[in-house]
Amino acid sequence: MKKKLNVNNFTSLLHPYPATLITTMGDDKKPNIIAVAWITPLSANPPIVMFALRRERYSYKLISENQEFVVNIPDYNLMKEVLMCGTYSGKNIDKFELTKFTKIESEFVKVPKIKECIGNIECKVLEIVDRKELDHVIVLGSVLNVEVEEELFDKHWDLTKLNTLLHLGGNLFTTNINEIKKEKV
Repeated sequence: MKKKLNVNNFTSLLHPYPATLITTMGDDKKPNIIAVAWITPLSANPPIVMFALRRERYSYKLISENQEFVVNIPDYNLMKEVLMCGTYSGKNIDKFELTKFTKIESEFVKVPKIKECIGNIECKVLEIVDRKELDHVIVLGSVLNVEVEEELFDKHWDLTKLNTLLHLGGNLFTTNINEIKKEKV
């Protein structure tokens, strides 16, 4: 038997989402990290990524100033650091220092990548959609460069070698079961 939910809880039905860490920086050139789970590809050709971000977040200010960001893909071992980046504001604390993450230079943007992450997607802001009736803005980014740990990826993530970090909401996370099934219809 199904039960009714408040329509405001619809997002829980769509979880889990991959947990990502987005690096950005503003005019002051101080990099910041924010945890983002509401992220998805929008287009393959041209390559565009889209994510939702609350307009009151410090990272929104930085992305608006710099117009660049990097999507960093953590694995399950970085769950605590992801939670730190989603809990504390970079306005008051250096999240690279807090998490002990290593900044590495990006190839196509001025924003640094996170060395400890298994994948990095360098982006330039294409558009920020800010509709006042929404509690989030939508950031569209043109994908300029993609890097991934070679042994973990061959057209797709090799989930037999990797535990992805999936966000269930709040401080709840899960991972894959290290199994890949290929079906034919």
